[in-house]
Amino acid sequence: MDLIKKTVKDGRKTLSEYESRLVIESAGVFVAAAALTKTKEEAIQEAEKMGYPVVLKGCSAELSHKTEAGMVALNINSPEEVALVFEELTAKMKNLDGILVEKMVRGSREFVIGLSRDPSFGPCVMFGLGGIFTEALKDVTFRIAPLSMEDALEMIDEIKTKKLLGEFRGSPAVDRNALARALVGVGDLGIKYDSIAEIDINPLIICGDKPVAVDALVVLK
Repeated sequence: MDLIKKTVKDGRKTLSEYESRLVIESAGVFVAAAALTKTKEEAIQEAEKMGYPVVLKGCSAELSHKTEAGMVALNINSPEEVALVFEELTAKMKNLDGILVEKMVRGSREFVIGLSRDPSFGPCVMFGLGGIFTEALKDVTFRIAPLSMEDALEMIDEIKTKKLLGEFRGSPAVDRNALARALVGVGDLGIKYDSIAEIDINPLIICGDKPVAVDALVVLK
């Protein structure tokens, strides 16, 4: 992928969220609709096109912890709000690539997909409970890449909270094949691009029955 080659050539260690989204989407991970905007007029236009509510995020390769930096605004419901938040975010941090306008994805179940490189085994794929519970509960499982669909489906069944992937509080069971394809795709990225050190997709929200990535970070060697 030209984007990864260019980033390595530029000497950058991380991709911005927008760039990271392009990378994981190319591997078959379903991502929330989003657009990178440079002006508040453009942000309003994209928000109107997507339909409210939307999320606005500061976007930069130097901004890997957006929430902690106060660079994420949720549940934005009008053009006036978009304009106001756009100005607030751009005032907080200089040298942004732009403001990411993203369709607000709702779902009560959150998971995580990751990739890391083990010194002995090479790229390893991780799957588990996501959102705020990732660090607290550490309900995760690993496989060495490349993964087959069978490997990925086994991973899905290995976490302790796998019941959340079935029918849950009136929500349908997750599309397990779509989730497995995402795991296989992330593993393939690790095999194909030796320059990728880590991938973090958290949270992966179950919206209806579809696993949808609403945040992503790709770190290079």
